[in-house]
Amino acid sequence: MAIVDLVMPKMGESIMEATVLKWHKQPGDQVKLDETLLDIATDKVDSEVPSSVAGVVTELLYKVNDVVPVGAVIARIDAGGAAQAVAAPAAVQQAAKPQTAAPQYQAAPVVAEHSGARFYSPLVLNIAGKEGISMADLEKIPGTGNEGRVTKKDILTYVAERITQPAVQQPVQQPVAAPVQPVAAAAVNQPAAPQPQVQFTGNVEIIEMDRMRKLIADHMVRSKATSPHVTSFTEADVTNIVKWRDRIKGPFEKKYGEKLTYTPIFFEAIINCIRKFPLINCSLDGNNIIIKKDINIGMATALPTGNLIVPVIKNADTKNLIGLSKDVNALANAARNNKLKADDTQGGTFTVTNVGTFGSLMGTPIINQPQVAILALGVIKKRPMVLETADGDVIGIRHMMYLSLSYDHRIVDGSLGASFLTSVANELEQFDPNRQF
Repeated sequence: MAIVDLVMPKMGESIMEATVLKWHKQPGDQVKLDETLLDIATDKVDSEVPSSVAGVVTELLYKVNDVVPVGAVIARIDAGGAAQAVAAPAAVQQAAKPQTAAPQYQAAPVVAEHSGARFYSPLVLNIAGKEGISMADLEKIPGTGNEGRVTKKDILTYVAERITQPAVQQPVQQPVAAPVQPVAAAAVNQPAAPQPQVQFTGNVEIIEMDRMRKLIADHMVRSKATSPHVTSFTEADVTNIVKWRDRIKGPFEKKYGEKLTYTPIFFEAIINCIRKFPLINCSLDGNNIIIKKDINIGMATALPTGNLIVPVIKNADTKNLIGLSKDVNALANAARNNKLKADDTQGGTFTVTNVGTFGSLMGTPIINQPQVAILALGVIKKRPMVLETADGDVIGIRHMMYLSLSYDHRIVDGSLGASFLTSVANELEQFDPNRQF
């Protein structure tokens, strides 16, 4: 009997865990090669996980709604006795390791000083490292996860308690010279007292957040905790773009079968400016700045539920206006109809959100980790503006739009952020109203 371990695939560079939504097979069931074994969800998209081998399911290691770290073994399959190495989905094929006497979890190796058998996910270890939590303290944290494992919620609760509780709790009459370290440790590791249930008065309706809203909320909180956000603002006169699009959109759709929205036009300008300021298109890995040579533009898109998702236009810098229009329309339609694939939301290097779609003049968007900047486009409105002419200043009615750029101040200084944003505004204002399509 050759038992093959199926592990949780990696769904993107910023995704460290996924939630089990549904098992399509149970122990004893036959499964074919590439047949869907389970559905999973991340904070970006729902996905199907196929079986990497044909055989009989012998064991499922997680239940529905369990949060599973990337790389953890989720199921075992009897491949029929053939001599095979431990297999994994394509996304983690190289990372999976052969089964030994004890299960191996590639994505979450226990640090050298840890001699116990307790498993910690990469996310938990990451948080422990950032918060200065020793392995000894980590061992003392009560785990609410599968088999008593410490979840992200467990360690964040521990961190919050450590911040809010006094470092030393001792009676007032205790001499100053008395040892305090044991008391401090006890205070840190003391379980939190049950919180009183909040009582709501008046006419209220309580709605529990759906799964995606919970994931989005967590993603946003983590982004703010990770990156010191700074937001710069500017405005652009987009009158030439508005008039050109009004004139061209009919013939454009007739010729190419695609609606011409403002989005691909704006993307052209943004891509040109990213080429001028490549540090905007990067991520941070410890003390290393990873500059991305590919320009993959994420476009924040509203789902039918009201939640937002960010599908990605891959290699956007290699596409002309027609190609960008096709990709923008295809991804927007897929999002509206819940047809996005996991790959559609991966690999983004810079994100654009159009808050003007909902009538907002401007916004202060939250960075889509692990990127370092996000650009918000406000609503286009007619306003009286002072125009410089050869005969002097005049007041004219112009189509104006505010732009705002939120950026990670660890990497992007104010001068770089403001220069990039000004460059985008200039690109939009210098749009050629006589260009052909």
